[in-house]
Amino acid sequence: MFKGALFDLDGVIADTSVYHFQAWKKLIQDNFQQDLPSQLEEQTKGVSRADSLQRILDYLQIEVDTAKFQQLMQQKNEYYLQLLQTLTPDNILPGIKELLRELQQQKVKLALASASLNAPVILEKLQLSDYFAAIADPVAVKQGKPAPDIFLAAAGGINVTPQDCVAFEDSIAGIQAINQAQAFSVGIGSSVELAAADLLFAQTKELNLAQIETSYQQWKEGL
Repeated sequence: MFKGALFDLDGVIADTSVYHFQAWKKLIQDNFQQDLPSQLEEQTKGVSRADSLQRILDYLQIEVDTAKFQQLMQQKNEYYLQLLQTLTPDNILPGIKELLRELQQQKVKLALASASLNAPVILEKLQLSDYFAAIADPVAVKQGKPAPDIFLAAAGGINVTPQDCVAFEDSIAGIQAINQAQAFSVGIGSSVELAAADLLFAQTKELNLAQIETSYQQWKEGL
């Protein structure tokens, strides 16, 4: 059995990524009177606030100075926090709470590896804080996803080597980060987008601990 489980937050534990993109759309509309196309949502999944904003501005071919950039990030976070006020345990994605309970029963240590600065607040609103022994601080890592830093920090937070960890992600950048960290990657979503994952489930409700453990053991033997 693996010793650690590392979780992304948005799109894995709860679908808060929807709130992120709603906040980005409002921000760009309020400041630049432009609409964001839906295809940009995938590019902002799993990455930091600064990286998301830069990708959006690059797409729209908008340049701002450092002060304006910081102001836009702060304004977006205010919009996002307003949307989070409606968050409750009902927003936990199907199958996740059951998986967390199973992992806890198996004495697997859990850590959060999210780019979200609001992760502690979100876990509290979802009433899931007690499941996690560590929350990696995205401010403290040098590089965001797809670099492995946040997953390495999460594994370090529970004192488990990455090779002894299984990590859950729904974004391309997140799967790349897990693989670079040399942990076992479990993707949630489209097989086309997340083909690099070691194991893939279409939806959170399909997550199966026995299947994950079997695939992990086969992967570990191949190292």
